Amino acid sequence: MNDDVRNIVLGVVAAGLSAALGWLTRTYLWKRKLRRKQAFFGLPDNSESLLVVNREAGGPELTVMRHDVFALLELSALIKDCGAHAQVIAHDTAQQGFGERTEFCVGGPSSNRRMAAHLHSLLPGIRVNVDPEPGPDRGAFQIGSERYRLESGKSEYVILARLVAGQDRATRPVFLFCGQRAITNQAATRYLARNHERLARKHSNGSFVLLLKVVNSQAYGPDVVEVVADVTRAAQSPLPTPAPPRSSHRAAS
Repeated sequence: MNDDVRNIVLGVVAAGLSAALGWLTRTYLWKRKLRRKQAFFGLPDNSESLLVVNREAGGPELTVMRHDVFALLELSALIKDCGAHAQVIAHDTAQQGFGERTEFCVGGPSSNRRMAAHLHSLLPGIRVNVDPEPGPDRGAFQIGSERYRLESGKSEYVILARLVAGQDRATRPVFLFCGQRAITNQAATRYLARNHERLARKHSNGSFVLLLKVVNSQAYGPDVVEVVADVTRAAQSPLPTPAPPRSSHRAAS
């Protein structure tokens, strides 16, 4: 074998080793990224999850608004990426415990009984005005001592929460997407899909409650979202008791 042939053979072997090493590195990084994503969503390979569907407020039980359907599609893609499976159930048929399977609950308490139960049990510091009568506080959020009113199409709020009971790693999280309008539910699911890696690093796969604001949805749809605050502590604490009205006393004449 002359030097030219030897150099060609060595070059081919080196290229093959380099390609194999590159493939192994990419595969390792992809698997590590996938495992982190599965851990954040509580969705190991072939696991089961729940998509709890709300109904259109004031509409028939099985009517789901268009933007809520889009939200479910966003979540379905995330679940599929994790190699897991989803079961879609109506909000009033979800009669099971918390933490057995990863749950994605979409919709406000006026259209989703399961959401109302989660807020009452897990987030006592949040109150949503579900009064059907028109008024400035219709649909408003009260979180702790702060109130966030709905300005339809201009400034709308949505709660994005990841909640885990206890420290048991086998416990699956529940994700809440509680918006003032259906388009805000979609905005929250899209925000989660885009930012789950950062959220996992920041919160160490623990519980968190974020208040998001959807800006000018009539022009930008669900794409422009701002983080108003991390309201985890306020949401998990009971609402402050309002001070009783002061009595007025007059001295007897």
